[in-house]
Amino acid sequence: MQTEEHFQAHLERKLPSALHGALQISQENRRLQCSFSWGRFRKITLQMFPVLNWLFSYRFREWILRDLHAGLSVGMVQVPQGLLGVWLTRLPLPNVNGFLSAFCCSMTYVIFGTSPHISIGSFSILNVVVTNILKTLNFNQTLSSNGSLDNFSDPTFMKDYMEALTFTASITFFTGIIQLLLGCFCLGFVTTYVPKTIIDAYLTAAALHVIVSQFAFIFDIVLDFHEGPLGIFYNLFHFFLALPKANATSILLFLTSTAALRISTSIMINYKHSPIVFPMELLLIITVTIISNRIHLHAESSNAVLSMIPQRFLPPTWPDLSKPSKIIPHAFSLAIVSYFLLVFVGDRYALLHNYHIASNQELIAVGLCNICSSFFKSFAVSSAISGTVIQEKTGGRTQLAAAIGASVMLVTALKLGHFFQMIPNGIFAAIVVFNVLPFLEKFLDIPILWRRDKYHLVIWLVTFAAVLCAGLDVGLAIAMGFSFFIITIRSHRMKMVVLGQIPNTNIYRSLSAYRAAREIEGIKIFQCCSSISFANVNHFKTYLLHKMDMKAVPLDESEMRALISRSVSDTTVERKDLKFICVCDPPLPPPTAPFTEKLVKQHHKDSNSSSSSANLVHWSKYGDNLSSRTLLVGAADVRCVSPGSNAAFWTEKTKDEGRGACLSPGSAIDNSSVQLEQEEQPMRLPCSVHTIILDFSMVQFVDLTGSELLRQIIYMFHNIGITVLIASCHDSVITHFEKSDFFDSCVTKEMFFLTLHDAVLAALGRHQKPDELEPSAKEFPEEPLAEQQKGRSLLLTKNKDFFSATNSDNKLMHEESISDTSSSAQNSAEPSSCWQYDTRPLQPDFQDTSWGERWKYTSNP
Repeated sequence: MQTEEHFQAHLERKLPSALHGALQISQENRRLQCSFSWGRFRKITLQMFPVLNWLFSYRFREWILRDLHAGLSVGMVQVPQGLLGVWLTRLPLPNVNGFLSAFCCSMTYVIFGTSPHISIGSFSILNVVVTNILKTLNFNQTLSSNGSLDNFSDPTFMKDYMEALTFTASITFFTGIIQLLLGCFCLGFVTTYVPKTIIDAYLTAAALHVIVSQFAFIFDIVLDFHEGPLGIFYNLFHFFLALPKANATSILLFLTSTAALRISTSIMINYKHSPIVFPMELLLIITVTIISNRIHLHAESSNAVLSMIPQRFLPPTWPDLSKPSKIIPHAFSLAIVSYFLLVFVGDRYALLHNYHIASNQELIAVGLCNICSSFFKSFAVSSAISGTVIQEKTGGRTQLAAAIGASVMLVTALKLGHFFQMIPNGIFAAIVVFNVLPFLEKFLDIPILWRRDKYHLVIWLVTFAAVLCAGLDVGLAIAMGFSFFIITIRSHRMKMVVLGQIPNTNIYRSLSAYRAAREIEGIKIFQCCSSISFANVNHFKTYLLHKMDMKAVPLDESEMRALISRSVSDTTVERKDLKFICVCDPPLPPPTAPFTEKLVKQHHKDSNSSSSSANLVHWSKYGDNLSSRTLLVGAADVRCVSPGSNAAFWTEKTKDEGRGACLSPGSAIDNSSVQLEQEEQPMRLPCSVHTIILDFSMVQFVDLTGSELLRQIIYMFHNIGITVLIASCHDSVITHFEKSDFFDSCVTKEMFFLTLHDAVLAALGRHQKPDELEPSAKEFPEEPLAEQQKGRSLLLTKNKDFFSATNSDNKLMHEESISDTSSSAQNSAEPSSCWQYDTRPLQPDFQDTSWGERWKYTSNP
């Protein structure tokens, strides 16, 4: 049996400096030394510029075809995406500025980004958020509900128009600055605490927002798009009312394009034994562009609006920094949503393709992208969901695909942009809706979560509902707060299990889960399956008292006053022996009552007795000191007295050198002097359970409140004659106990055992009598007697070098069962405090010279 006291003393435990350990600092290392390491420089460079990780190890023959295919598809999709951005934002940005901004953002992410599948671009929902902010600041709308523009030659209109663009650029600039600062301070780690359930639910709700935003292109209806609390339901209601005005040609083109995209998923091309996805998006855009320029399809296109927008380039300017109080709150919200969208989409494909993205580097990358976008008076950027899906499914392996796509987009838009202006809006809506549909497949995970983990199901539903109803920004805050609340409640939820021993083994399992588990007489084993903190500490105490059929009764005012007065009188008596007092020493703290509660037996519901009724028991002998002490005994327990028991209900502990002294039950009290006031006869109280063992193998930490309550519980049970032992306590928990002054003369490390079985053996060796150690036949109900005899005979044969079998098989069974307990009893002794065991140094059996002697002794008594 090994206790923490014995284990730490003989194995030379290293103490940290906080625990009065010697912190050795060598003299030669005190000088400041500066050195340059190429390895460290290379590591920092690769972290700052992730493009170098794949650029110098690029497999040209294996990856170039896939990246080229992905780049062409993404680049062609980005052209109509940039042309139709004005429909939702109602802020007509010149096409040249929009495409240059998209190109610069894409190239910036290629250099600083860590995900090989992310496609950076404008996100329609974020753009709508910015336009709603402009409305709250009383900026005039530049695009009316019928799709017409005011006269750009009007000086008043141009002034408002430029102010709106400048304010948009300022919001985008501050969004990038906030993200860049958060990344430099390494605050991107927050996403590591976001469970996958929130990511799936958030992307599913965001996909629904994107699909609803495409209704304007599907039905060819221009309406004011709302974003915010319940905005999606307002949009659905308005679209439903405007359905009679929908364009049938646009709806037909949308359905035809969706069907073509669906059919393309079953077409696969093999090139050099490598499957390649059929480029239906690329083929669809090229085909429809040629047809729309030859035939008038009677469907709305971007040409109706773009023809009225000035095509001149607006040069980069510094953002307006004169109104930071109006800009920073909105910019902070956009920064968080933009970053989380990027990381959520990146984590989805990182998990699918088995790679890792750096959250802090992603925060820096998207911050630099937004700063670049602000100089072109454009909107905040994030992960373009449709472009990212296309880049991943077409086989893009590196960010070279994004660079190719950005180049194709810029060249095509500047040289052939007028051809793409004739594409019907329904074609692009079909591409966007079809590529975000995979995010809606997470609805299929709801039945799986229902069967596996209902906590995550609740988180999923709350996140989805919050993002869908409250928007991407407010919904994200609600989802994160609710998730942390649920995780905190679940992690701090106390789960206690009563353990029993599996017969003939040193294995202990739950009594409710295993039929073979048996409870050891006189010992209660409780396993704590969670950490102990202020959140669950009361449940921990209540559970122990309930299982022990006890309850804590608070001391009344008179009892507290009596305890304090006796403490003061004892302190005064002790100070009479002092002759010299140092004035420099701080005064001692005022004496306080050691306990505010007492343990009494739990009264049943049919009992009419009151828990407050108690009989006073006086005793006068405690060691060599003569003093008056008071014990409180429940009235119900007084009637249950029987000779042979020496337990009592203590309500006070004395202080020894500023610490609590330990009252050993039964040993330090002269039972002949314990008398009741009503009856002048000896008094002893029975106690069926003599030891409580707490299995802390699953406890990760115990906070200050938990350690204080645990110490109080140990004293409370000790004062009624029950010893509390703790087993399998982690070193970090032991260290916390040492720092919080948990140990004293009574609560010592000798009560902490390395294993649960050691604690059980110690309890049995302390309290069981020798005639009770002989096992009966009832202790082995699972194993026949013949098999037991055969096993013990085999064991006897294997150990013939140490002893000879001269007795019969039945006698051998009896002697071996005694040997385990007798050997454990030899290692125990009476300490000066509560427990003390043999402190021989640990050594293996083959190095222990007395091992054979113990075998011979136990086998041949």
